[in-house]
Amino acid sequence: MQKQIDPRVMAELREILDPAGVVSRPGELNVYECDGWTIEKSVPQLLLRPRSTAEVSALLRVLHRHNLPFVPRGAGTGLSGGCLPLAPVMICTSRMNRILAIDARNRRIEVESGVVNLNVSAAVKGAGLFYAPDPSSQAACTIGGNIAENSGGPHTLKYGVTTNHVLGVEIVLPDGEVVELGGSIEEPCGYDLVGAVVGAEGTMGIVTRATLRLLREPETHRTLLAIFDQVEAATRAVSAIVASGIIPGAIEMIDHLIIRAVVDAFHVELPLAAGAVLIIELDGLGAGIDEQAGRVTEMVRASGASEVRLARDEAERALLWKARKRAFGAVGRLAPNYATHDGVVPRTRLPEILQRITRISQSHQLSIGNVFHAGDGNIHPIVLYDERDPDQVRRAIAAGHDILKACVELGGSLSGEHGIGVEKINQMPLVFTPEDLAAMVELRHVFDPDERSNPGKVIPQPGACVEVAAPRRQAAL
Repeated sequence: MQKQIDPRVMAELREILDPAGVVSRPGELNVYECDGWTIEKSVPQLLLRPRSTAEVSALLRVLHRHNLPFVPRGAGTGLSGGCLPLAPVMICTSRMNRILAIDARNRRIEVESGVVNLNVSAAVKGAGLFYAPDPSSQAACTIGGNIAENSGGPHTLKYGVTTNHVLGVEIVLPDGEVVELGGSIEEPCGYDLVGAVVGAEGTMGIVTRATLRLLREPETHRTLLAIFDQVEAATRAVSAIVASGIIPGAIEMIDHLIIRAVVDAFHVELPLAAGAVLIIELDGLGAGIDEQAGRVTEMVRASGASEVRLARDEAERALLWKARKRAFGAVGRLAPNYATHDGVVPRTRLPEILQRITRISQSHQLSIGNVFHAGDGNIHPIVLYDERDPDQVRRAIAAGHDILKACVELGGSLSGEHGIGVEKINQMPLVFTPEDLAAMVELRHVFDPDERSNPGKVIPQPGACVEVAAPRRQAAL
């Protein structure tokens, strides 16, 4: 149960922001009841939308004086309940959307946390640069949210996730203090406190500004579509490519169920009878890339591909990536609801985890599709269900837990880029000992000693179990 906000406190908070920065009507607040993890829902009592670091600091000072917890939010595209409002006040940074400085010569850019991911690359495209992390939601998700969840995307196989591209952050601590960590230096001395904040899911405060590393745009691309009758053959191809020493920009897999949804939604020319397809993108210098593409084609054919297509131009390449990045949206054609999960296994264990997912699907009598970053073993099983049926909801949650448990048993982890949030919090003991979790709490307390920033996320309470439970929260009627 959320602590009720005293009307006098609300009045203090309203004085800090312009009228558009305060949302308090129930009908408007319902929009913020969840993120992309829609199984659990809760409505905040008050939404605050600051425009500057100074306003964020002033808001947090008021909340600190009155001992009120808060939930940071970006664009709400997360997939683990990371911004589920378990506290009465939600602070959304989407209006803090200015690009503050571009240093093309040193390949860095300074942005506010509400800047949309795709807009970073758009701002520097003329200088031949780009920002590498590219989540499927990059047309909507914001840099602040990406930092909170340590987001990735298809091209993380070659370029790494968000933490590899953040040089410095400005963060407002829960008591309102503004702190700068890192900066514009590539290799700073001392402890990596920026690395501690990236992926902390807003449990240390609110990031308001970031200095990001930019990369030079590759000279050229070759994008291949490899078609397989069986998923197992596609996974063998992934291992063969990486073992050869060739590191593509991306290797993405889409299985039969998702192929059908994507073809229906976007009319992409994908083979409906295929068991799976791989989208393989090579990038780099023009010299030698065709030879690499030829070698990759030979390897995937040797692994069992029935056909390999090369995108003939940029339009065909863009259509393939549209199919991949909008695959989650296309799933809405298959069921009223779906839950997208995010586990990790070693690449060599991909055949085993997909077999386990098939058995889990059968066990819980729910369809599960797969579209994921095959190159780095980051799987995204999509569990289909109908939230109007409480038993289906229970089985969907149980299926997700079984998938993540299987990932851990195969030498993997609970998350590659979606974070822990509320979805996986009670499964953290599968990976970490009580002593590990206690150390995480101590680190958090350096930034947030009272645990008022995004409470109830990431780190379970002592004694938490991994039993399957019904959703703990539901939207108000």
